[in-house]
Parts: sequence; C-alpha cells; structure tokens
Amino acid sequence: MRGTAVLALLLTVSTSVFATDGRREQDYAADIQQQLSMGQVIWLKSAGKTYLALYTDAEKTDNSQVAIILHEMGEHPDAKPLIHRLRTTLPVHNWATLAVQMPIRESGAQSDDYYPLFDEARERIDAAVEHLLKNGAKHIAIVGYGMGALMAAYRLGDKPNDVMALVSISLPVPQTTATQAQSLDLIKKVQLPFLDVYAEFDLPAVLDSARQRRMAGKDNPVYRQIRMDGEDHGYQQDYDLLVKRVYSWLTTTVSED
Repeated sequence: MRGTAVLALLLTVSTSVFATDGRREQDYAADIQQQLSMGQVIWLKSAGKTYLALYTDAEKTDNSQVAIILHEMGEHPDAKPLIHRLRTTLPVHNWATLAVQMPIRESGAQSDDYYPLFDEARERIDAAVEHLLKNGAKHIAIVGYGMGALMAAYRLGDKPNDVMALVSISLPVPQTTATQAQSLDLIKKVQLPFLDVYAEFDLPAVLDSARQRRMAGKDNPVYRQIRMDGEDHGYQQDYDLLVKRVYSWLTTTVSED
C-alpha cells in the first residue's frame, strides 16, 4: 500500500512538473477581462484545457488575414507594451490578431523549465489555427516574441500546414540539449516566409547567435533578418517602429489571393 501511495505521489508530481501553471493562467485571465479595452475574449480548448485568447478585428478588411500573437516566457496575451501594441496595431493595418495564452510555469521558472511544455504549446497553436479557419481566415501568420517565437518555430518546423509566414522577435538559440529547443535546426525546417528580428543589445542567447540564425536560414529564399539598432530585448526605445517593421513585412510578403 505504501509503495502504491508513493508511486501515485510521484506520478502526480511528475505530471505537474511538466504542466502549465493553471492558477497563474486563471489570474492573468481575470485581470485581462477586467481591464480589456480593445478586442474580445475568445476561449480556446486543447488537450482538455481551456485558455484565454484575445481576438481583434481588422478595421478595413474582412478579417481573412490574421496574425496569431505569441508572448514571451511567463507573460500573457495582453502583456505591455509589446504584445499589447502588436495585437492592437496590426488590425489598423489590415491584419486581425489572435493573441493566445501560451503555457507558462510558476514565477521565477527558467527557460529549461519551459521546454517540456512545447508539445502543449503546439496543441494550442493548432487550436488557434483551427478556430481561425472555421471563422473565415485565409491567410494566417504567426508573430512570436522570445519563448513564443521558439514555440512557433517548434510547431512550424513540425507541420507548417495552414500557416503562411512566421515573424520571430528575439528568437533565442539556447545552450541546451532539449530537442524541442534546437533553434537552428528548426529554422532550417521552416521553409516559409520568415522574418527574424532582433535588438542591437538583445539577450546573449539572441544577440550572439544572429549570424548562426542567418546561416541556418540561408537556403530559405524568403528568410530575412533585421537588427533594431539602439534597442534591447524590451524594444522600449521605439516599439512602434518594431510593430511597423512587422506589419510592413507582412503586407509585402503575404498577399491576398
């Protein structure tokens, strides 16, 4: 009996170790719903879990072009300033947005703690794509920031179906043996229009690997890398310019039929 109880405890612990922090997600969702001033709450479901996403209509189009927005590690779909600005500004430039709550760990968790969540992240991206297709989307792009960019690359390297382009903002190349986080291999697999944006004073895992990422993308004719001068990882000097770079590239690269 004692051995059975111990085994059950270990299974419970191991399951929780590799699961999203549901309570933290709920807290984020409650705060967002109280303060939301633009867009609408959409509840998505995958792997038996329900989670929040924020959908914002494009102002002058039929919403057939949609950008899925994926936040940085430990954040949420309305994180300010960058994620909020992306999800609310792209709609002014003909791209509806769906900012999705990605799996998160407890406060203080490190990058290595997130890699076991990547399969769950992929399922959430799949659910977002499916939701958009059912609601008339024809051109879907993903815009990911930091860990969100790495999660997007993981999904698109495995199966790009129904996604037409990827914008990675501060995509890291971590020093890890985790198969989910082999960024350079993922870049080689993503044969889609691919914009790789990073900051002049970005995090070491991003800045020091810029040339490696360029080399990994050299066989992709629609891979482009941009450095934002004077910026650090937060892009706080001129995040409006960063957002402009994103929607300008999407507009010129992903065209309507």
